[in-house]
Amino acid sequence: MGWWGKVLGGAFGALVGGPLGAVLGAALGHSFDQGRAQNFDREPALGRGEQERVQAAFFTATFAIMGHLAKADGRVSEAEIRHAREVMARLGLPEAARQLAMDLFNQGKLASFDRDAALGQLKSECGHRRNLLRLFLEIQIAGALADRELHGAELGILQHLAAGLGLAAELQHLLTLHRVGAEFGAGFGGESLGEAPPSPARKLADAHAVLDLAEGASDGEVKRAYKRLMAQHHPDKLVAQGLPEEMMKAATEKTIEIKAAYDTIRAARGL
Repeated sequence: MGWWGKVLGGAFGALVGGPLGAVLGAALGHSFDQGRAQNFDREPALGRGEQERVQAAFFTATFAIMGHLAKADGRVSEAEIRHAREVMARLGLPEAARQLAMDLFNQGKLASFDRDAALGQLKSECGHRRNLLRLFLEIQIAGALADRELHGAELGILQHLAAGLGLAAELQHLLTLHRVGAEFGAGFGGESLGEAPPSPARKLADAHAVLDLAEGASDGEVKRAYKRLMAQHHPDKLVAQGLPEEMMKAATEKTIEIKAAYDTIRAARGL
């Protein structure tokens, strides 16, 4: 059960602390106020562990900031709440985790939510785990584009998040990866809009975009880009870095998209 059992056993304050601990505590308090404690398995509180603290911070920041992002235009519509639930469902969260995620989302919508403090603590907890921070940003992009539109205020927040995490140079590629991801995977990175399938030339161009390559890249460059991206999104490696196991599906579906794009290029080149 790890961090999940500790949080639900009542040790969340010692586990994560800081602004994220306060947000998590408020969300848990709401869950229990709503009479949902019976959905959780309680465990005795254990000693603090770095990986579990990172997992708790990552989970808390992910959904609280997703709520903040949804309110970028000043209000959160029923459609945006529905889209947030759809993102949580695509992540494959179990029901108890999904309930907590939604309560964190609601905490993030509050005027009192301190985005920069939460972001700063996330970066501090994750430290050198750049791949974990990258996946966090990819999930925020999925949340922002759940309604298939990227509004100016949402883009501004994504740019702020990317800069705060040291990922500003990667934001455009991650937005592209989301846009074309549905062509190559199970749909977390993007969502099929019922459009006609892309032409072979368009699909090949999109495959190169997924690997962040020009179409004239050499075979060696293609292979190196594939290996680099697969290493960045490898689910087991990300869990070892602190990704909550409940969120492994996000990383798994990214690897599906990357491999499918690589296979498209290989087939086109006769490799």
